[in-house]
Amino acid sequence: MQHISYNPPQKTAEEVLAASQLFNDELQKRRSVRYFSDAPVAKAVIENLLKAAGSAPSGANKQPWHFVAVSNAEVKKRIRMAAEVEEKAFYAERATPEWLNDLAPIGTDWQKPFLEIAPWLIIIFKKTFNETPEGRTKNYYVQESVGIACGFLIAAIHQAGLATLTHTPSPMNFLAEILQRPENEKPFLLLPVGYPAPNATVPNIVRMPLQSIASFVE
Repeated sequence: MQHISYNPPQKTAEEVLAASQLFNDELQKRRSVRYFSDAPVAKAVIENLLKAAGSAPSGANKQPWHFVAVSNAEVKKRIRMAAEVEEKAFYAERATPEWLNDLAPIGTDWQKPFLEIAPWLIIIFKKTFNETPEGRTKNYYVQESVGIACGFLIAAIHQAGLATLTHTPSPMNFLAEILQRPENEKPFLLLPVGYPAPNATVPNIVRMPLQSIASFVE
């Protein structure tokens, strides 16, 4: 593989500090939203968000992800119906009392109307291997690579002025079936994307301080 020069614009130490603070301040405003407006979002916006996600690093540059963006109302309805079957079973049978107790302050339940209301659903699939004319080829660090791409995507969604929610109905195999994805793609995450509803609320959570989540060895 040919290597090329990498010469990003140079910033002073002061500019680096200011840029890091600005990005932190912006992401501190990000929240998971469960109440969406049905106001349309242009396809071009979603395309830009997915290109940003696709710029994430990956093991051996295999880029083991595939993004399916859904705006079709009938398909969104099918996804909601299938997701709610799994969610209803989770809340009634699968979740432990401790898990349900931890979820109680957030106020979630098995009903997921946002899957139909949000103008877009982005379903991220992880590619466990690649199919080529020569046969199957291996992907490396798939879980880690796709997780990083999802982080890029969530940050890009917020930066664009939109809202999202990490939704992981379990099991998620119905997504591959509804969206007719090939055998080598497994559902990883579902993100509704759109504007928050005018009357949207979010839980009044408190994020851990830096000293609780990081250590420095200097």
